Amino acid sequence: MTGRRVEWREDVLGAGFACTDLDLGEDDEGPLVATLVRSLPDRRGWLDRFVGQERLLENVDVLYVHGWSDYFFQTELARFWTRRGARFHALDLRKYGRSLREGQTPGYTEDLGDYSQEIDLALEIMGDVPDAERAGAPRRLVLLGHSTGGLILSLWAADHPGRADALVLNSPWLEFQFARAGRQLLMPLVNMSTRLNPREVAPQLDYGFYTRAQAEVGPQQLVSSVNRLWRPERTHAVHAGWLRAVLAGHARVEAGLGIDAPVEVLLSSRFAIPVRWSDELTRADTVLDVDEIARAALRLGTTVSVERIDGALHDVFLSAEAPRAEAYARLERWVVGWAAASGFGPTG
Repeated sequence: MTGRRVEWREDVLGAGFACTDLDLGEDDEGPLVATLVRSLPDRRGWLDRFVGQERLLENVDVLYVHGWSDYFFQTELARFWTRRGARFHALDLRKYGRSLREGQTPGYTEDLGDYSQEIDLALEIMGDVPDAERAGAPRRLVLLGHSTGGLILSLWAADHPGRADALVLNSPWLEFQFARAGRQLLMPLVNMSTRLNPREVAPQLDYGFYTRAQAEVGPQQLVSSVNRLWRPERTHAVHAGWLRAVLAGHARVEAGLGIDAPVEVLLSSRFAIPVRWSDELTRADTVLDVDEIARAALRLGTTVSVERIDGALHDVFLSAEAPRAEAYARLERWVVGWAAASGFGPTG
C-alpha cells in the first residue's frame, strides 16, 4: 500500500481513462513529474463470474511505457487488455507528453536508470487494489514497452528480478541502427561530446516519413487525434547526453540481461531506410533495423519469443489494418499460452 491519497482526474483521452501526477522532485530545469494513466476493465465481470466465465486476465496488471518523442494515446491497445479483464496503466515519463513542462528539454535524461523512480511509484499505486480484488488470486504484472520504452522496461526488469511476470515488447530499441560495430565506433565520440556539452544537438535525420506512413495507413481515429506538441511530426532533438544513455543501455543488452520472465517481441518483417518517400515506407519499420533487434532480443533472457509481422510499421499496433490485426492475433495467441503456462489460463 502507498499510504498516500491518489487523486485521479479525467484524462485527455476521455471516458474510460483517468490520470494522476507522480511527483519526482526537480532537476536543473525545474519540477519533475511523470503521469500515470489508467483504464480499468468494466464491471460486467461480475456477470461473467456468475455464469462461471471468469475473464482470462482478471488478475493481471499491465504497465505500458512509450517510445522516444512519444506519449500514451493507444486506446485500442488498452482495450485489448481491459476487455480480457486486465487493469491497464501507462506512464508518460518525465519530460514527455502529459509530463512535459515549459522550459524542459523534451525527453532528456543522462541515465535510463532514472526512470526507475516513476516506474516504482507507478507500481506502488497499481498495488493499491480494492480488498475484494486483493483477496483473490495473486496479481501478475505484465510490462508492455514500445521502442525506447521497451529498452527501459527490459533494463528495469533485469535490475528487479522477480517483479515482472512477463514482458511484451513492441519493436524495442535494443541495439543501435548500425549494430554493435557502429555503436562501438560512435560511443567515444558521444562520450566526448557529453563531457563538453551534454545537451549538444545531433543533426536531424528524420524527414517525417514515419508520421506520414501512420497517417496514410494507420487507424485513423487514433492517428488523427495525436497531440503534435507531445508527438511531433519529426522527432525531438537528439542530445549527446541522452544518446550516451541509450548506447549504454544497448551495451547492457549485448552483455545479456538475464530477465527471469518470458518475453514476447513483436517486430516488422523488414526495415526500410527512409531517405525518400515511397509506398514501401507504409509496409516496413523505418526507425529500427529489425533484423538487428531480433538478434539482440535473444540476449534478454532465457525465454524469448520473436514475432515477425509482414507489412508492420515501427509501432506494429499503428500499422495498416491487415498487419495490425495480425499483431493483435499474435499477441492474443501468446497471452493465452502464457496464461495457461502460468496456471491461470485455459488448459484446453
